[in-house]
Amino acid sequence: MKTNKLKPFVLSRITVLCCTKNPVHFFAIKSNRNCSKKFLLIILLLCFQFTFSQNQKIDSLANLLQNEKDYRIKLKLLSELVTLQSQTDFEKAIVYSRQGITLSENTKDAEWQPTFYEMHGRIHANLLELDSASFYFNKALVGYKSIDNKKGQATTLFKIGWINKRKGDIEQALKVDLEALKLMEAIDDITGIAGAYSRISEDLNNQGRHNEALEYALKTIKLCKQNHLDTELVYAYTSAGDSYLALGNFQESYNYFNEAINLAKTLNFSVYDLLNFSNNRANSLKRMGKYQEAKKEYETTLTKAKEVNYENAIYVITANLGEVTMLLGNYEEALNYQLQTVELQETNGDVSNLTENYGHVSTIYEKLGNYAKALEYQKKARVMRDSTAAIESDKVMSNLLTKYETVKKEETIKTQEAKISQQQKTQILYITIAGLLTLSLIGMFSSIKNIRKKREKLLALNIELEKKNKQNELLLKEIHHRVKNNLELVKSLIALQSAQLEDSATKDAMIASQNRVQSMGIIHQKLYQGTNLGSIEMKDYFLNLSEGILDTFNTEDKVKIECAMDNLELDVDTAVPIGLIVNELLTNALKYAFPDNKKGNIKISLLQDKPDILTLKVVDNGIGKVHGITPKGTGFGSQLIKLLTQQLNGEMQEENTNGTSVLFHFKLHNAA
Repeated sequence: MKTNKLKPFVLSRITVLCCTKNPVHFFAIKSNRNCSKKFLLIILLLCFQFTFSQNQKIDSLANLLQNEKDYRIKLKLLSELVTLQSQTDFEKAIVYSRQGITLSENTKDAEWQPTFYEMHGRIHANLLELDSASFYFNKALVGYKSIDNKKGQATTLFKIGWINKRKGDIEQALKVDLEALKLMEAIDDITGIAGAYSRISEDLNNQGRHNEALEYALKTIKLCKQNHLDTELVYAYTSAGDSYLALGNFQESYNYFNEAINLAKTLNFSVYDLLNFSNNRANSLKRMGKYQEAKKEYETTLTKAKEVNYENAIYVITANLGEVTMLLGNYEEALNYQLQTVELQETNGDVSNLTENYGHVSTIYEKLGNYAKALEYQKKARVMRDSTAAIESDKVMSNLLTKYETVKKEETIKTQEAKISQQQKTQILYITIAGLLTLSLIGMFSSIKNIRKKREKLLALNIELEKKNKQNELLLKEIHHRVKNNLELVKSLIALQSAQLEDSATKDAMIASQNRVQSMGIIHQKLYQGTNLGSIEMKDYFLNLSEGILDTFNTEDKVKIECAMDNLELDVDTAVPIGLIVNELLTNALKYAFPDNKKGNIKISLLQDKPDILTLKVVDNGIGKVHGITPKGTGFGSQLIKLLTQQLNGEMQEENTNGTSVLFHFKLHNAA
């Protein structure tokens, strides 16, 4: 039986709390029964002291930021504010990180841009918003490569590896951790090398190679002690504890976890790290058969995790509580914990330990005599196990590590290919984007129609085909997920090339294309994340689309976009063209309706007046069209709107009194 662990996340390694400096025997084995209560009291007291001083410092920095004129100093202040707020309030931290992204992009500061992308991704990761975290980590990696910052590349790769582990892609996690290790070795960063060893130890444990994992952990401990790397030593102790736990030496595992938590306190580690280490120690107690002591420590740790809104820890500890409660025979209580865990994992797309947790739910239902539910979750466990089996191929993983050990001392530099002229790059990019976009759209509509037909046929079958229905739902979600990923790839390619363009007209066209791809990508993201695979909730979609476009044009503080409408769900064939129409109208308004940084408002409404009629209205209070002046732009957006309106059998009316108002009436039953 596996044990749910809080995998150490490099970005949470921020030393914060002024923890006790009592001897390491404070949490000795003999005091296990009082350990949890003492730990919670210490955490609560220190959090109060820390929060008071922390808030004073944050307020001081915020005042300095408000009065500062030099953008370089403002970027430094924003960085410190993100770091401080990340220790107590992720929602406030993400506001400052977004400001840092905007300022660094506006000033074209290549040094700070990847730093804020990395910070922004870290916050999304701690909130378990894995897709958003991956997006910003990839942008950070591109930025660090452009300025040849090898350490920045390595730390970002560590975070990407953490995301891969959360998604169950263990092979890819090991690849990026090895790549990060090579970069740290290239710059002779001993701290970074030690951190890489700890992560590789974790990767080896994930693939069941526990003896090799222990060797890496012990090698890391030795390296840290030789070079006085106390912070990394905490994580090396944790890796050793994980390995001993997997090898069945539970007492030795407990000892290493205890060393980690005592050293972390003396080094003023953050509350998030202390919660991670407390969960690890409780795991050892559980495996030692000390269920009551383990349960008390889990409960104490979960209470604090909820207080600080540490989403990454809450469901892992909840899962462990469910397991230990099941082992104690309290099946009703255990079922409540396990169902909470499964729901959180399914919602966040985190497949780590999901097979095991399905199995726990099945076992509990069986103990309670509910055999139908037990069978249902046993089937879920089997499907999840089969879907991730290919990822855990030990042969592939062994080859990866063997290859690294063979070639890591060989330092070869490959000659770079001659640079292609700007004009050739642009032409190739246009052709590539057009091809990818065409293939994606054809594949998207073809796949959706085919799956829809299959689902309609399956509905007519009897209950014996229920399993196939569920498989098709998983397949449809996977298709939407892959389509969204393809569109994200296209968008990233456009963004990458846009950053290299100097011609403003070409750059505007690229940004417009990027927004169009984004509008379609959001739809497919909503489809695979939602519970209804056949329709999109349009108000939420418009809000997401508006936020993305405002972020593109950096006008969040100047222009406000309102969605004056009730919740309305539309099928994807209708939502895609309407989303593209709104994207064009918002882009056009932000580009031309509010010159000279003028403030303004844009209102979007979409109503279903009749069962077969949709009414879309987009209104801005900008300057409107001036008679006698030729409209700006290429006119492609206007042509696209007209074509999409015809596709939906619609009519368009435009007025230019006190701004611009565009009204559409679409006939749903005749939509193309």
